[in-house]
Amino acid sequence: MSNSDDPKHWNTLDRDLGRFSHIEQATAYISRPMVAPGIALAFIALAALGAALFLGQSSNTIIVVVAAAFGAYMAINIGANDVANNMGPAVGANALTMGGAIAIAAIFESAGALLAGGDVVSTISKGIIDPAGFAETRVFIWAMMAALISSALWVNLATWVGAPVSTTHSVVGGVMGAGIAAAGFAAVNWPTMGKIAASWVISPVLGGAIAAAFLALIKWRIIYREDKIAAARRWVPFLIAIMVAAFSAYLALKGLKRIIKIDIQTALLIGLGLGFVSYLISRPIIRRQSEGLENRNKSLKVLFGIPLVISAALLSFAHGANDVANAVGPLAAIVHATEFGDFASKVSIPTWVMVIGAFGISFGLVLFGPKLIRMVGSQITKLNPMRAYCVALSAAITVIVASWLGLPVSSTHIAVGGVFGVGFFREWYHGRRAHKFALAKRDDSDIPVAEKRRRKLVRRTHFMTIIAAWVITVPAAAILSSVIFLILNAVA
Repeated sequence: MSNSDDPKHWNTLDRDLGRFSHIEQATAYISRPMVAPGIALAFIALAALGAALFLGQSSNTIIVVVAAAFGAYMAINIGANDVANNMGPAVGANALTMGGAIAIAAIFESAGALLAGGDVVSTISKGIIDPAGFAETRVFIWAMMAALISSALWVNLATWVGAPVSTTHSVVGGVMGAGIAAAGFAAVNWPTMGKIAASWVISPVLGGAIAAAFLALIKWRIIYREDKIAAARRWVPFLIAIMVAAFSAYLALKGLKRIIKIDIQTALLIGLGLGFVSYLISRPIIRRQSEGLENRNKSLKVLFGIPLVISAALLSFAHGANDVANAVGPLAAIVHATEFGDFASKVSIPTWVMVIGAFGISFGLVLFGPKLIRMVGSQITKLNPMRAYCVALSAAITVIVASWLGLPVSSTHIAVGGVFGVGFFREWYHGRRAHKFALAKRDDSDIPVAEKRRRKLVRRTHFMTIIAAWVITVPAAAILSSVIFLILNAVA
């Protein structure tokens, strides 16, 4: 009998094959978490290579190549952290799947950055420091490099711990820290910094208040009506009109800078006109969509689903148009300084630099975005399409109001503040109803502590983590940037 006919031979072969199978499974399990960082590193390398090919051989090519790599790294981190604020509520409300949200956000973020991204950006982050305070171009270049590196590292750390932070504030802190290290405290525009510090409070409070107000309106005029469907037919077109008016004004004001400059009054008129048109169009659509729906809250979610998806897409477009400058602003300043040998508060952004920012944001969203999308969408408080729609409305309206009043605000703080506002309003509302109708037939003092904690509709651990991250973003980025600048200046 040959060895191949021996049962022991087959048993040995099966054991060996089983071992190989287990090794393959273990290798795949271990290597899976490394796929996303590997792709990100490949994109960063491509960005650096593209910068080298574009610039050719020059004395400062190596500096721009390194800056392009860190600009791509910053863009990836913006996609991983900031975009979650736009798509999180829609995913948490089950209006979009995670894959659908990532696809829509990637397309609209890139479109906003490439089509409507400003071709002139304030690289000194809205007047944070005075360029005249720098002694020479070399010092300015290292300051911008330090700001780029520090802000990217801080946003990366915040994403890792699960805290949505303002990338704008990260860049502001980075520029401020490098400016102080390079030119002293006198170089900082402290009144502007005071306004930005005020926005830490203004942005989330205003966003939360507006989101809570819209949720109260929906509850009062639709949810707690005897005929919910009839009420929805009257009010949903009105809410859609508000959404269209807010986003039209927002995009006219912020998203069309490359084509035409529009003042706030004209933007508001455009918004009102398009809002009225959308009201006329949406009325018959909502009426048709509501036919045959049962008179219950679950049916109302259907009517808010499509408007919520559209609002999330528009918010992503506007975000790409505005926040791409956070990734490429310092990079554009370095390119300008190395090319012309001087520095200015405003410079033109080359197309290849804008492409790095746009695609970097999309890569960051696809590779690392789901973690923050889930956190914002479902782990802070429970969202449904009505509540998520209130958050989206709040984001657009708050930015318009802030622009009108001349207040610097953060889109991250507004969106997350809107989620907090919806959650805290529901806590207050349910607590008020429980007290009013005496659901438990006893005083609140008799309710066990564990039960009171269970009734909290906003997770306090996430609330405290996010607030702490917001407060320390600017000082942390500034300290990190100043240290990096001192190292770069000493080594170079």
